[in-house]
Amino acid sequence: MGNATGFGARYRDVDLTEFDTRQALEHAANQAVERRYEDFMIVDCDSHHYETESFKEIAEYIEDPVMRHEATYQGFSGGGINIGKGNHQEMGGRIIRYRARKKEIVPPSPHRDITLMRRWMDAMGTDVACMFPTPMLNLALSPREDIETQLAWAYNRWLCERILAHDTRIRSMLYLPFHNPEECLKVVNAFAEKPGVIGFMVTSTHYRAVHDNTYAKTYRALEERGLPLAFHSASGTGSEEGLRLLNRFMGVHTMGFSWHNILHMTNWITNGMPERFPRLKTLWIESGLAWVPFVMQRLDNEWMMRNSDAPLLKRLPSDYMREMFYSTQPMEMVNNLEMLQATFKMINAETQLCYASDYPHWDMDLPSVIYDQPFLSEQAKRNILGGNAQRLFKLDTILSDVKLQRRAARGGASPPQ
Repeated sequence: MGNATGFGARYRDVDLTEFDTRQALEHAANQAVERRYEDFMIVDCDSHHYETESFKEIAEYIEDPVMRHEATYQGFSGGGINIGKGNHQEMGGRIIRYRARKKEIVPPSPHRDITLMRRWMDAMGTDVACMFPTPMLNLALSPREDIETQLAWAYNRWLCERILAHDTRIRSMLYLPFHNPEECLKVVNAFAEKPGVIGFMVTSTHYRAVHDNTYAKTYRALEERGLPLAFHSASGTGSEEGLRLLNRFMGVHTMGFSWHNILHMTNWITNGMPERFPRLKTLWIESGLAWVPFVMQRLDNEWMMRNSDAPLLKRLPSDYMREMFYSTQPMEMVNNLEMLQATFKMINAETQLCYASDYPHWDMDLPSVIYDQPFLSEQAKRNILGGNAQRLFKLDTILSDVKLQRRAARGGASPPQ
């Protein structure tokens, strides 16, 4: 049982001597042609790369010389990044793009991350994508807060100089070191005008009060610049007090992604942040959609019984939540289309929902999860797949070369919406 022959007889492995993103996404590319995505702009508000693959480059940007040395020769694996029960996404190697992408052959220029991003974007019909890190989503759970601050600055510098400055189709909402409010404001002031920066992001896997007055200057700086603030959820490590009883990744993934945004949304609403910063737009990322109607109903019910606990609110909590923005992925695809349709109605999806793939993660969604919904109008599909994000991030109309070629091949098409 323990020898190679016995293992091979029970488990089928995949030959990964060659891997190409374009080949892996061949069916997605066919969908893009069949649904004529070239007729309108698609914006992916949540996609990822693995910053660990470029960690030596990022480490060069760390200011503290001792920490830079530590990062260069030891990494941060013991400092709270990518540890715990919440990291079983690869399912024992069955999601082959996780390990195979490291072997994918790319040209020496441009940067490897740019090439890989372009390949999946072109295959899926995506014109503009917001790129986020991956292991850093749980960085706020590190016991060493100085690591978060130093790595946030290093990553943001690297991202702006090595990636965003070289491809207008790739954008990002930069990481805020939320454990240090003063540094958050400095990050906004330092990077707000950089090419490709379309907002700033708080990783939701932290346990700091988002309504604390120490963050008011940061929120005001974003509001004055018209830049949105995103709360990007993640599963956590599974070792936090509220999640540590879960013993399977399925449970951690089910609860963790929703829980972290539920926590911060509740504090955001009950402490009247929409009234304090009425022009600050918020985007809630990667926690699905089912939690939103739940929180709306719970908060409305509680507020009507004891609105003295939330004296700054002038309307129902759900009214404020319907003015916020949400990402689609991972959209709950269950055998209850009426429930999904009701969820879309409750959150004003036609104007507030933004498509997200979460590529290359195991639970990624193609644009077809929106395009194929029978209860959506043609205009609603276009809004969710690109128009809402284009408005939120104030994006110019950018169509990929692949789309323009497809359009030209069939003699032109209707203008993008």
